[in-house]
Amino acid sequence: MTDATLRPACPADYDPIAAVVDDWWGRPILASLPRLFFDHFHSTSLVAESAGRLSGFLVGIVSPAELDQAYIHFVGVSPQARRDGLARTLYERFFEIARGHDRRVVGAITSPVNQASIAFHRRMGFAVRGPVPDYNGPGHDLIVFERPL
Repeated sequence: MTDATLRPACPADYDPIAAVVDDWWGRPILASLPRLFFDHFHSTSLVAESAGRLSGFLVGIVSPAELDQAYIHFVGVSPQARRDGLARTLYERFFEIARGHDRRVVGAITSPVNQASIAFHRRMGFAVRGPVPDYNGPGHDLIVFERPL
């Protein structure tokens, strides 16, 4: 079980997260996480800290257009904090946030090659669809996840 403390994100969290996210993912991924998410969606996003250090984060959105839906845009967990339940804890806290905003469904997406993410989402109760051809433009197939709350 994780010993991390979770708190709401704030705009100032962007720089420390941007500094580590490529290393945590093992490839360049920062372009998928622009600062605007921390400027505009921090109240529904989370940061996890252990012993005063960043150990994970979740960027989540309650949809302003689909009033029954919420969306998990990006999740990162430090390699040192993996396998202790932190990702599950971040998701469960976001589910609480989504319910607090009267959302009934949470969605997410991932690349078809991210088998660890697909397996994790299945364990978390998400329905898995895809790969959906051209989901993110021509030639950009993605896996789509959806979970009722």
